[in-house]
Amino acid sequence: MSTNSVEESSPLAGTAGLVTGGGSGIGLASALALVSDGMSITIMGRNGEKLEKAAEELRAAAGGGASVSTFAGDVTSETDVADAVELACSHTGGLDAAVAAAGDGTLGPIIATDKGEWDRILDVCLTGVFLVFKHAGGKIAANPKGGSMVAISSVASHTTHRFMAPYSVAKAGVDMLVRNAADELGQVDVRVNAVNPGIIKTDLVAMIDEGDTTGKSYIDNMALGRFGEVADVAPFVRFLCGPESAFMTGATVPIDGGQHMRRGPDYYEIAKAMYEGAADGHV
Repeated sequence: MSTNSVEESSPLAGTAGLVTGGGSGIGLASALALVSDGMSITIMGRNGEKLEKAAEELRAAAGGGASVSTFAGDVTSETDVADAVELACSHTGGLDAAVAAAGDGTLGPIIATDKGEWDRILDVCLTGVFLVFKHAGGKIAANPKGGSMVAISSVASHTTHRFMAPYSVAKAGVDMLVRNAADELGQVDVRVNAVNPGIIKTDLVAMIDEGDTTGKSYIDNMALGRFGEVADVAPFVRFLCGPESAFMTGATVPIDGGQHMRRGPDYYEIAKAMYEGAADGHV
């Protein structure tokens, strides 16, 4: 195969990236899109066994001589994030991209939300992104070519999701963090953007079915009227990490079937079953 053919089939060959939450869901799908185009990838997550299984899938899809490594760690630990970034740099001697996809959810009325649960969700969904931006951002800034960071945010960042306050607040914080980081790091050619998915079929929302009350409330508030797939999100993450989006930064892009034009979902029946009167505002 000629050099030109390799470049055309593997446009990200010779680059390196980190994907947190890369063992499943949107994180894994994004890593697949990147490694398929030749980017060497390090995936980070808490479950080492899940990461190794994901890595096998990534290696089978790798193009352009891309390599794959795993780092079992917690995005709320600054040491873990810093070490994962160093591992990602070891593939090529630098870093070109980082995707902050690790996240978690919770459900409950504000008046019944335990502070520990509030702290946990903000730590994973917001502080985890901050730590990735801090450590990966410094490495990408040192890259003469610059690079890109992408956060997986949510439609919940700007559309109220009753009984999901910690998650919504964390994702709103992610969107502002993205804009601030983009404003600061643009001078060193580091682009920072986010995607804001609606409901995507992943393990995180496996308890919601398109036919139940909550599922129907999602569909009723989407112009396209269906749950999303990870394949609906990953190609855009790939676009944001590559040279095709070289003049794009500070953006938060909805990938939600049009839900951002309407309203959030209805989790009332689930919250009522779990918290009884607190779902109606009664202590």
